[in-house]
Amino acid sequence: MKKLFLLLALSVPFWGQAQKEAVQQTIETFFEGFHAKDTLKIKSTCSEALVLQSISESSKGTRFSTESPKEFYISIATIPENLKFEERILSYTIQIDGTMAHAWTPYEFYINGKLSHKGVNAFTLFLDGTSWKIVHLIDTRRN
Repeated sequence: MKKLFLLLALSVPFWGQAQKEAVQQTIETFFEGFHAKDTLKIKSTCSEALVLQSISESSKGTRFSTESPKEFYISIATIPENLKFEERILSYTIQIDGTMAHAWTPYEFYINGKLSHKGVNAFTLFLDGTSWKIVHLIDTRRN
């Protein structure tokens, strides 16, 4: 009995780490699709009930906005071919409680190799059977 308890106690951290890696992989797949302008790949990581919000901070003030998934996917699909962009994730802080996860990801956003803005993404995900799906993404944007 003691051996079984010890085995279970030792396996919990490994399971937790594997789940954090799965959450991070979902976000990385999201950004692979984002950078490739591949809306199907992006959609594969998101819930159909996805909520997208932004907080833009500038010298003109702060603006809060919400974008529908349809608007988001159209905006990605219609980015001009000659426009190069990259969102560089600087780190991941991931917390999980059962089938819900939260990821905090500071980033820098580059357009044609030049820093455009920076901020943080806050992802909320849920475990849909065997895969993590993004249900909410809110970000800050500062120059």
